[in-house]
Amino acid sequence: MEVPRRKKKRLYLVLLVIITLFVGLQFFNQPIIGKPVTGTIEAPREVTAILERSCYSCHSNEQQLSWFEQVAPVSWLVKKDVDRAREVMNFSEWGALSPAEHQGKMYAILNMVQAGKMPLPAYTLLHPAAKISEDDIAVIKAYTLSLSKDEANKTAVTLVEQPEVIPDRLPDTLPISANGVKYTDAFKDWKVISMSTLFDHSIRVIYGNDIAVKAVEEEKFHPWPDGSVVVKAVWEQVEGADGEIRAGKFINAQFMEKNAEKYKDTEGWGFAKFSGQKLIPTGKTALFAQQSCIACHRQLAASTGYLFDVPLKINRKGLIQKNN
Repeated sequence: MEVPRRKKKRLYLVLLVIITLFVGLQFFNQPIIGKPVTGTIEAPREVTAILERSCYSCHSNEQQLSWFEQVAPVSWLVKKDVDRAREVMNFSEWGALSPAEHQGKMYAILNMVQAGKMPLPAYTLLHPAAKISEDDIAVIKAYTLSLSKDEANKTAVTLVEQPEVIPDRLPDTLPISANGVKYTDAFKDWKVISMSTLFDHSIRVIYGNDIAVKAVEEEKFHPWPDGSVVVKAVWEQVEGADGEIRAGKFINAQFMEKNAEKYKDTEGWGFAKFSGQKLIPTGKTALFAQQSCIACHRQLAASTGYLFDVPLKINRKGLIQKNN
């Protein structure tokens, strides 16, 4: 009889320790900081309903947490996810965005939901109602594409036989992004490593400096070597009188500069975007890349060292040589 009693005693002791630890953890439970709603997204109700159902619990200041999400240690993980999600995109502060930023965020949302990366699978496992359906994706896509059409309707489109030239700048007038990435005209003489189009009716040509080109040719981009610079030049698609699709108005030049030490918070890449004929840099502070760029690159391009549009393996060296 003595042995069973000892076993029971040990079991009770273990349970007591677990309960004590659990209760003790609650004293270190840090609640999610409450913030005001300063501006909400203006979009059709069928769009906002999807976003509220599937995104707001993390990407807003209006969390509606389940009881188990407020109990440590689960609450620690929830707080970490919410803090990071708010940093990338916050629907409760949407009013601070410009129309261009609104459009860019919607394209980012569309990319994520189409790839099945958002909402996070772990989240939908516990919140099945947050799952995004094909019909939901179609609604988001239709609205997102309508933003491009609205912008196009504001400006008369002039058909051109040649792409609009990317402006040249004197060395002492080259723009610099808030995070230190400097624009350079030199990329116009670099090798073309890839080309792509997007559902926003753009044409994109991707250039690489010698270090990036060598990494592509040798397939050594896990990680990309420091000093790699890749530039994606973007033009609007226009249809000529002969029905041929050509590059038209210059939209922007998107830079990625690899420096593992300098850009630790964005997987070693410095991001920059210089838009229009004035090459206006995107982002008011150095945090803009953490709040927008890297989120998509982490989720959708990790397999290629966080870089989109790396040429297919069978085309890499041949494509680069053929285009130069």
